[in-house]
Amino acid sequence: MSTSTPRREFLQQSLAAATVWRLLPESLQAETHQDVSLKLSSFTVDITPPKGHSLCGGWIKPVVDVTDSLEAHGIVLQGAGKPMVLLAIDWTALANGGHLLWREKIAAAVGSTPERIAIHSVHQHNAPFACLEAQEIVHAQGDLPHIVMVDYFHDCIARISEAAKQSLGSAMPVTHIGQGEGKVDRVASNRRIYRDENGVIKAMRGSSCRDPKLRAMTEGTIDPMLKTISFYHQDKRIASLHYYATHPMSYYGDGLVSSDFVGIARKQLQKEEPGCHHIYFTGAAGNVSAGKYNDGSHEVRPILAQRIYDGMRLSLKNTKVNPVETVSWRSVEILPEVRSTFNKQDLEKVISNKEGSVVSRNRPSYMLAWLNRVERKQPIILSSLAINDLATIHLPAESFIEYQLRAQQLAPELFVATAAYGDGGPWYLPIKEEYPALGYEVSVAFCEPSVDDVMTAGIKQLLGS
Repeated sequence: MSTSTPRREFLQQSLAAATVWRLLPESLQAETHQDVSLKLSSFTVDITPPKGHSLCGGWIKPVVDVTDSLEAHGIVLQGAGKPMVLLAIDWTALANGGHLLWREKIAAAVGSTPERIAIHSVHQHNAPFACLEAQEIVHAQGDLPHIVMVDYFHDCIARISEAAKQSLGSAMPVTHIGQGEGKVDRVASNRRIYRDENGVIKAMRGSSCRDPKLRAMTEGTIDPMLKTISFYHQDKRIASLHYYATHPMSYYGDGLVSSDFVGIARKQLQKEEPGCHHIYFTGAAGNVSAGKYNDGSHEVRPILAQRIYDGMRLSLKNTKVNPVETVSWRSVEILPEVRSTFNKQDLEKVISNKEGSVVSRNRPSYMLAWLNRVERKQPIILSSLAINDLATIHLPAESFIEYQLRAQQLAPELFVATAAYGDGGPWYLPIKEEYPALGYEVSVAFCEPSVDDVMTAGIKQLLGS
């Protein structure tokens, strides 16, 4: 397609050609409980990959050593229907059948159901990008590096499930809930900022950027606020969940495993407040990174970490606390339409091309895994935990920041905190207006523009708007 094609014309053509996909019939599940006796337990599991393990899907240098550990941090909430679990993992992504398997395992361990388990990757890149289906596809080739070591994958979920189960015995009553936010200074910036006269992307300002022209440009569309939801037993803060939208990479590709600047910030806060379990969730950052403020040098990582830490501290300082009155959990199943350009035979041909690079062969394995998933009609779960007048929104994959901002606009009476990078199956999830603008993110989006309508309808249902 020529880059001179008007954006509006392209969008109209795309939407007219698209099959209308929708929420699955009667997919909304909702429970609201009043006068609850809410209890919370928390757990931490080391999920650092072994030496030689692939990082970021196998197309960057594998594990050589560990700068700092990768961890899984979760809470279990009891007392408002079946237990609810919120889990953040220091992985690039967890996708498709593997994401479902983890939710099933954790649900069985705590006596719940999979749709009440929300698992989100923080999305560091010196970390595993796990998809069992893609792993099976590349394994069959015989000459490609693994995507995930299967034994390691299953060991992680076995230990996480057991930790969640064991935590139930030390659950504490939750009497109060807190909500706070603080502006983060000079971290997030939009990646899709440099466009031609037709709005088409000319260059991406990535996670790091050394081009002075791109770095001098405006931050663009971001959410500058870091939001925190805190759980209290009387006046004691026992858990705080922090939400902020940016790609969390300073530098990567050197084989040195790290939770990067957001993980360093969280660990510092945890060290200072050992009696409160601090958990970090990455928001809808598909088109947001630190590129304006990050030149990729090693010196910048601690600077970015300090800015995230300061945002967490400010958010905690600004927290308003109220007694728990109502608790609800909502979930919606969606099944977006697979990208019309995906063809199974073509993808298999590219994957089996022994002359191709690892990335040119591994990446299509994820595409094929998504195509196969849509064919077998395994839905994505959107979910939301609401307590009083605050609500979390749990979104899949690399959702664009506009979904996060849209959720806040749809429910202005609520304090809405968004976690993305849930089920990583569909990779990037742009809004429909961005498809004709092209660019990297659109080129690796596995769904048609109609995904926007499906996602937005799901968010509306979760927020009751």
